[in-house]
Amino acid sequence: MTPLPNAELVQNSLQLYRYLLRCCKQLPEENIRQHYRHAVRQSFKVHADEDNPERIQQIIKRAIEDADWVMNK
Repeated sequence: MTPLPNAELVQNSLQLYRYLLRCCKQLPEENIRQHYRHAVRQSFKVHADEDNPERIQQIIKRAIEDADWVMNK
């Protein structure tokens, strides 16, 4: 399963959130989709108060790498 195109266009947290939820829609089984959707929402809530732009970019980069890994396994 290939990751969604345009991951390099993700610049802010809302774009990341939408990108990750679209990735979840491509997963093969409903229970797997639900698990990762829940994980995305929880992570978004945990990092909602992050205000350091450098840290936000690190989080975005790591989240896209993790999504690529999940989509390829």
